[in-house]
Amino acid sequence: MPALTPLRSDRPPPAPDASGHAAPMSRRLALQITLGSSASVLFSNQPLFGAGSAPAHPPQARAKSVIQIWLWGGPCHLDTFDPKPEAGADYCGAFAKPLATNVPGIRINELLPVLAAQADKFAILRGMTHGINGHETASYVMQTGHPAGERIAYPSVGAVVSLFKGRAAGYTGQLPPYIVLTEPQGRFAEAGFLGARYKPFATGGNPAKTPFAVEGIVAEGFSAERQRARRELLHRLDTLGNAMPKHPAVAAMRRCEEEAYDSILGDGAKTFDLNQEPPALRDKYGRSSFGQACLMARRLVELGVPYVTINYKGWDTHKQHFQIMRRQLPEMDKGVGTLIKDLANRGLLASTIVWWGGEFGRTPKVLNESPWNGGRNHYGKAFCAMVAGGGFQGGQVVGATDARGEEVANRPIYPWDLVGSIYQLLGIDTAASLPHPLGLTARVLPGPEEKLQSGGRLLEIM
Repeated sequence: MPALTPLRSDRPPPAPDASGHAAPMSRRLALQITLGSSASVLFSNQPLFGAGSAPAHPPQARAKSVIQIWLWGGPCHLDTFDPKPEAGADYCGAFAKPLATNVPGIRINELLPVLAAQADKFAILRGMTHGINGHETASYVMQTGHPAGERIAYPSVGAVVSLFKGRAAGYTGQLPPYIVLTEPQGRFAEAGFLGARYKPFATGGNPAKTPFAVEGIVAEGFSAERQRARRELLHRLDTLGNAMPKHPAVAAMRRCEEEAYDSILGDGAKTFDLNQEPPALRDKYGRSSFGQACLMARRLVELGVPYVTINYKGWDTHKQHFQIMRRQLPEMDKGVGTLIKDLANRGLLASTIVWWGGEFGRTPKVLNESPWNGGRNHYGKAFCAMVAGGGFQGGQVVGATDARGEEVANRPIYPWDLVGSIYQLLGIDTAASLPHPLGLTARVLPGPEEKLQSGGRLLEIM
């Protein structure tokens, strides 16, 4: 049976009346919401609210890699993928002219023309919610798929993918299976109780610079010839190794050295050399650090790296929000829009999930008063995310917020709903046990016995 296609419309639900209560809902809108919700339950074989059982015929696992674009600080849904011009300037601020996309009925922010031309390839999740307004806690919940307050610290999605899709599962790539461009977020420990072995490899450096100085692989100011000379000198000074070259310990150390130097002088260094890409393509991604990180992410999944996170700073806009957005949105648009198009052109989008989002959204009403002077604060009650590729169907919208973007009005999506859907497309069993060092019971995602609020997996677009 083909996947259910959700209704697509940017027409907002009825606005609250003067008393603050919702205006009467039309029969048409009520029927749309009821049928959409009922169909979600019918076709997913799980309740709309509460963690349910897996569907009888789950979507086929198609994804091999994930590129997570983490907007560090929390992007505003009204100013990205859920515009509300009808709400007036107190809510839409400077962005009153949403841009039509290549999918009829779907509009996004006016500063996102590259993404607008790729809307048929991605799905917008407008019903995201968790109600948390603190960076650390919201980041943990969004990146682990587990609620806050549990007695153990769970690993992030990247660490779990590294466990199930990394070396133990047959990954033979030279590079680590979980890579962060360019620095760890620092809000929580990504590896959780899995430990240091599953921490991401953070590249450091700036991919927009030549060379891209990747920590431990590409040393700024060191040519390949100088690296080889240093290696030769090390060999000459290794009197013990030269005297006992066939000893098992010496042989093992030499093999480790060979692998390390192959990363520095061989294919590892070439992977991070963006000069191997056509200049015109680099221009399309944008010559910013973020744009070149998106290009780097494409190169990494092309080599089979299972999980790549781009930690993209600058979205915690308590003050001067709209001034910052006029700089950030075009940069983000070029990087993400070109990434999706590039993956599609190379036949990689079908096997690569692109996951865009942050820890929460921003307050729908603009804070014009002092000291904010046009800023937006943290908002976890309603926000948005975007997914593309790897089995997610594009050109669709899942969920909706009310007329002002303040509440989820239709089809709520909780972090474990989104994360569980990603795991499902990767072929990772969400009921599987995780190895806890103290032998405690830990699973990939919470089970139905925990009775979490849930809108269910994203089967509408899987």
